[in-house]
Amino acid sequence: MTAREIATFVRGEISGDEGVTILRVAKIEESGPGDLTFLANPKYEKHVATTKASAILVSTSFETKQVALPKGLTVIKVPDPYVAFLQILKLITPMPDPFPKGVHPTASVPASATLGTNVSLGAHVAVGDNASIGSGTKIAPCCVIGDSVTIGENCLLYPNVTVYHGCRIGNNVIIQAGAVLGSDGFGFVPKPDGSYEKIPQMGIVVLEDDVEIGANCTIDRATLGQTLLKKGVKLDNQVHIAHNVVIGENTVIAAQTGISGSTKVGKNVIIAGQVGIVGHIEIADRTVLMAKTGVSKSTEPGVTYWSTPAKEHKRALKIEVVLRSLPELAQDVEELKKAVETLNNRLVNTKP
Repeated sequence: MTAREIATFVRGEISGDEGVTILRVAKIEESGPGDLTFLANPKYEKHVATTKASAILVSTSFETKQVALPKGLTVIKVPDPYVAFLQILKLITPMPDPFPKGVHPTASVPASATLGTNVSLGAHVAVGDNASIGSGTKIAPCCVIGDSVTIGENCLLYPNVTVYHGCRIGNNVIIQAGAVLGSDGFGFVPKPDGSYEKIPQMGIVVLEDDVEIGANCTIDRATLGQTLLKKGVKLDNQVHIAHNVVIGENTVIAAQTGISGSTKVGKNVIIAGQVGIVGHIEIADRTVLMAKTGVSKSTEPGVTYWSTPAKEHKRALKIEVVLRSLPELAQDVEELKKAVETLNNRLVNTKP
């Protein structure tokens, strides 16, 4: 595409060589001739003067007069350079389609299963008895769909996904490779002899519409009832959701987070990486849990938390500042103790 065509596509304001040909997209510090790059984070502004890209997307507030632009660099101004960059990335670099067309000969589909129109099943997909797969859904090789599983329309299941019996998946759901839905919840009762009795896990997992599950996530089936992820929930890779957890609409959870059993997470919650949440508490709507936060009590709506145990973010930062100064504070205390002891000795020695 030419720079002019790109500017028209993103409704941007262009200056420079409008006819320059764009072949690829690239990061600003790695770009070369024929590349389109972008500047969204001010930290990368230092690379503008040295970029070898043919064109760059910048914010409408970016002042080109204040930066020494490389000769021949075409500038396209847009309200949000990052969003515009992603739009162009999708346009000129289409993702390869890993899904087969139709049903592969090695896929196993019993007569009791129901397939909608335009369903794709890859090699060695195993579909259980009485399972139902909606129209337009694509399932990559080596997935296992258990008995009586329901999958909605236009879903994408990447290789090696396992959906245990009875689980229900809505429409437009994406499940990345290696995810497991519906394995047993972690429930055991201690016995007098020190061993454990396994608690039967009789419930299911339910994913509502527009949910995305990252690679190698594990979502346990409920002991009774449902483990439920509501509409629009997004999980990063390697997230664990325990039995009977409920996650509200449009909540996002980053990698390596674990949520213990029967906890309820509200809507529009943001949970960063490696967060740990105990069971049987409630995470309120619009809560933000920063990376490595350990949550042991229910939260308040719209509050940002950090640290272990979780504290309001600004308070946690103040505590962290004090903790980092502890060696110096300890030395000050020792010096004060010595000064007080010296003063006391003087007072004792000067008594009549």
